[in-house]
Amino acid sequence: MAACLPLICLLVSVSAIAADLSPERYWNTALPNTPIPNSLRHLFTPDFTDEKSTNVQVGKGGVNVNTGKGKGTHVSVSGGKGPGGGVGVHTGKPGKRTDVGVGKGGVIVHTRHKGKPVYVASKTQLHDDPKAALFFLEKDMVPGKEMNLRFNAEDGYDGKTAFLPRGEAETMPFESEKFSEILKTFSVKPGSGEAEMMKKTIEECEAKRVGGEEKYCATSLESMVDFSVSKLGKDHVRAVSTEVAQKNAPMQRYIIAAAGVKKLSDDKSVVCHKQKYPFAVFYCHKAMMTSVYAVPLEGENGLRAKAVAVCHKNTSAWNPNHLAFKVLKVKPGTVPVCHFLPETHVVWFSY
Repeated sequence: MAACLPLICLLVSVSAIAADLSPERYWNTALPNTPIPNSLRHLFTPDFTDEKSTNVQVGKGGVNVNTGKGKGTHVSVSGGKGPGGGVGVHTGKPGKRTDVGVGKGGVIVHTRHKGKPVYVASKTQLHDDPKAALFFLEKDMVPGKEMNLRFNAEDGYDGKTAFLPRGEAETMPFESEKFSEILKTFSVKPGSGEAEMMKKTIEECEAKRVGGEEKYCATSLESMVDFSVSKLGKDHVRAVSTEVAQKNAPMQRYIIAAAGVKKLSDDKSVVCHKQKYPFAVFYCHKAMMTSVYAVPLEGENGLRAKAVAVCHKNTSAWNPNHLAFKVLKVKPGTVPVCHFLPETHVVWFSY
């Protein structure tokens, strides 16, 4: 048998046994030295982390998950109405998840807009807008710097979406021409707010690449792992996300802690944004000329956060009306522009 490149061999060998692995075990097999960020771990149902087999069946009423263990614990995904209809995986343990969505308008905190990040600022966007506070200059990332921040966002499903195993996610239609079938699968009313939200996610995943952008919509944890590894390699790769000690912490004043900022990466990275959909879907794209930082923050009443920040070194091709330029009062291509990541974003990097 002819030799194959190490990365290709890895992907082929891991994919060959993927059908027998839960999402968590797939990660541990592909990336045994890479911890799973809490933002992704929160998207596992308790049953998907078990070693025993999981069976997911899709019908008109939604998705039914049989874990195949004990007395047959069932996890159902039932279709609600409207953007807050509670469509998602119900584990019988409400309130245990902290996952939230990413909305239109850029690196967003607390928004009801839809879609993947778009960074164009409107005239009213800088007034009473939490997301404006997320942008800052690299030179300001020093101990003692104060910022007003809120890191959680709404996903339209009350934080109850979860990963499906790739084998099951791939059997579910995810394309505009089958949108009617998709709505029936999740019992979503055509023309409803939830339907429009789902449609927007699919359309943005199908949109053509702009300017050579390398992007991919991952409909499972396994496919996210494969895309990230294909861009960064399997050795010395990490995935990190912002972590806040308090769930749904409100907007408040944070100070960069005296422990200081740590640069994690200074080259390319892959950033994945959680989309608004009945099960976990991430819009991932490769980012070049970026630096990734870990930023310890201290909030009010002793609240602590481990924030992740990304700094873009070259913004010359960005839209001049980009929100960051409005907030920071700088021009495209002049200085690195940085932003914190909400809790549901994940950034991958090699080190």
